[in-house]
Amino acid sequence: MAIRLVVGLGNPGKEYERTRHNAGFWLVERFAKASGVVLRKDGKFQALVGRHDATSAWLLLPQSFMNASGRPVQMLAGFFKIKPDEILVVHDELDFPPGVARVKQGGGIAGHNGLKDISQRLATHEYWRLRLGVGKPPPGREGADYVLEKPPAEEKAAIDGAIEKCLAVLPQMLAGDMQGAMNKLHTEEKPPAEKKEPEKKAAPEPAAKPAEKKPEPEKKGLFSGLLGRKK
Repeated sequence: MAIRLVVGLGNPGKEYERTRHNAGFWLVERFAKASGVVLRKDGKFQALVGRHDATSAWLLLPQSFMNASGRPVQMLAGFFKIKPDEILVVHDELDFPPGVARVKQGGGIAGHNGLKDISQRLATHEYWRLRLGVGKPPPGREGADYVLEKPPAEEKAAIDGAIEKCLAVLPQMLAGDMQGAMNKLHTEEKPPAEKKEPEKKAAPEPAAKPAEKKPEPEKKGLFSGLLGRKK
């Protein structure tokens, strides 16, 4: 079944736009820009809304803050008669490190306030999720504070890399080929095996030269010795 609504989760406003919790916004904004879709503020839906011409899918960025994300989703889905299994929600995921992205349908919400509100409004968990890893907070830190911070440059680069991978398979998802998209996205690239150079055979040692025979001392004959004696 094709995806008819793509929802990016995040918080509106300049102070939140670069925080980890806005990873869902980042992906949908980049997809809209690459596709030439203009996201306009729609007061009725309390969201930025646009339509992807090639697939007729709606793009939605709720502007009602994370813990109230469900109302815009419920209103737009109800207005256009979009079923839960035709909805893809893009969000940040603490359980994956930066650089990892995974797709699934249904399942738990792991304390994510945006998913919690959407599930309550739709009365089901059975919508699709595209989860962008942002990593776990360090020991002693609260997840709620962690996701409202900007990731360091290295982590942001890894998240951007995961978003690029997602954008490459998003057309497949919109067309309903979720399994094909998952196969591509979930396949980890293995580093190429190191080529071992063939062992070089040791050059044979040169054969030892035969030892030169020393000339034996000349033996004087018995008679020559006798002849040489003085009489």
